Amino acid sequence: MRNAECKCKVGPRHDPPLKFRTPHSALRILVIPFSPMTYQTLLFELRDGIALITINRPDKLNALNDQVVEDLAEAAERVAAEDEIKGVILTGAGQKAFVAGADIADLAQQGPFDGKARALRGQAMLRRFETCGKPVVAAINGYALGGGCELAMACHLRIASETARFGQPEVKLGIAPGYGGTQRLPRLVGKGQALYLILTGEMIDAQEARRIGLVNKVVPAAELLATAERTLRGILAMGPLAVRLALEAVDQGLEMTLDEGLLLEANHFGLLAATRDMKEGLTAFLDKRAPRFEGR
Repeated sequence: MRNAECKCKVGPRHDPPLKFRTPHSALRILVIPFSPMTYQTLLFELRDGIALITINRPDKLNALNDQVVEDLAEAAERVAAEDEIKGVILTGAGQKAFVAGADIADLAQQGPFDGKARALRGQAMLRRFETCGKPVVAAINGYALGGGCELAMACHLRIASETARFGQPEVKLGIAPGYGGTQRLPRLVGKGQALYLILTGEMIDAQEARRIGLVNKVVPAAELLATAERTLRGILAMGPLAVRLALEAVDQGLEMTLDEGLLLEANHFGLLAATRDMKEGLTAFLDKRAPRFEGR
């Protein structure tokens, strides 16, 4: 196991009591034991329904090697499957990088067949986060380059620290983006901006990323995790079925004609009208109180 890799923090099998620990961010984290599962390159913790997933290779600037992709794929399946997990924050360990790109040592050894297979594995992992049915927020704490930018784009929302930097520099290595950069970037910022970043390999700062629509918000580094958590908890206070179907409608609607997308929206609207959550939301609004959604 490489020095940069570590085991995730998980509870043992005998259901120990809840406990708090103080990480580097000085935020108090409620650690709830999960079924035993180990990751070589991730930290996985639960904050009262929010899974905090940290890519933990700081001495390699959290570069995406094959093991990181495998660990993230397993974590994405876990997020989708476990009811205790309501939403996700993805971030990188250390102060320098969210994910500074792919691991060049891996890329240097690939041929055409394993190169395609590597791209498909990475794409499938990102797509699983994107379609997990739960809101995923990227807390971008530094360099988000190549595969790191692609990972951030697969999250539903992106909050960046003022020190974050973004780019798709693959052309400088004689390759092109392989984890969805050519597809998600133009969907987020438009064809012209996307082509400029992909063809020049230029790196942009957080404020420029905010200006072109690549990130949703820019905050001081010291406030990054707190802002991401506050944003996500605000979403989780909404009707969970409504959030899930809204995510699905936007994701699927981008691949449809306008008329098809409008029909999908109408179908979801009708489905939600049959839920107890809709009745509770309307009643709470009329009663001038906070709703108590059940996800039913």
